[in-house]
Amino acid sequence: MLTRLSLVSATGKRRFDDLTEQEILALAISSEEEDGQIYAAYAEKLRAQFPASAGIFDDMAAEENQHRRRLIEVYKRRFGDFIVPIRREHVAGYYTRRPVWLVANLDLDTIRNEATDMERQAHDFYIAAAGRSTDADTRELLGDLAAAEAGHQAKADKLEEKHLGDGAREEEDFAARRQFLLTWIQPGLAGLMDGSVSTLAPIFATAFATQNPWTTFLVGLSASVGAGISMGFTEAAHDDGKLSGRGSPWKRGIASGVMTTIGGLGHALPYLIPDFWLATAIALVVVFIELWAIVWIQNRYMETPFGRATFQVVLGGGLVLAAGILIGAS
Repeated sequence: MLTRLSLVSATGKRRFDDLTEQEILALAISSEEEDGQIYAAYAEKLRAQFPASAGIFDDMAAEENQHRRRLIEVYKRRFGDFIVPIRREHVAGYYTRRPVWLVANLDLDTIRNEATDMERQAHDFYIAAAGRSTDADTRELLGDLAAAEAGHQAKADKLEEKHLGDGAREEEDFAARRQFLLTWIQPGLAGLMDGSVSTLAPIFATAFATQNPWTTFLVGLSASVGAGISMGFTEAAHDDGKLSGRGSPWKRGIASGVMTTIGGLGHALPYLIPDFWLATAIALVVVFIELWAIVWIQNRYMETPFGRATFQVVLGGGLVLAAGILIGAS
């Protein structure tokens, strides 16, 4: 039911069990108003790329507005025109909503899941609120609203049929997957390839030239971190995503920079082992794993044919590795 609403009282907050019926109704009104605004924000966020899903949230926002009006009518009949200014944050343990300004960072599936959680929490609230009401009409309304919130999943399915018919759902899911690939997978894969392959030559050249594990590790660390910073800033700065549709530049920069660093550190970390030949053997195994991981990601997410990915990555990485070893050993 309504989790933790009345278990504890936080400083400066009211316990749910201590609220009057007037305050409960006022809380319900402000909650419906906020939920309607959140759904409207979801719709606005999705409208450009996912117009069909935006239509669903437009309808949900309209329904929340109807709930708010029904609650206000009951409130005015019982308590007059002045609505007590009480909101979720004034009640200890009351469920909270994600700030609307974070909507810009949510993907389509996350928004859908958020909406499902919102309806479940609202249903639990109305069940608890109905149990506190002594007025028959108010209790009936709160019960009706609880049933409405519980039935929103079925309504959401009907709305999906209305707005996401004729292949629209498949188109939006494809667009969401494409956006995920462009924003995270593609720059991350480019970073992993750059970090794994471009650092092979300097790390193994240093290793065979000095046969000093610690020196090799320092060179690998500096090369990996430096490449990660460079790739991250380059990815974030060269394309703001507005024309290309590749998404937030800072997200792409993080994906590219972090994966570049990881790609280089993978075969640098073994040189923390003092024994040179043991460290080198482990580093070579790590390189083998890295290159095949890149092949798998290209095949799995970028749909690159396995043979072509293997030829490009394994052969190219092997040549760079061989060049580093030959230069360092000469």
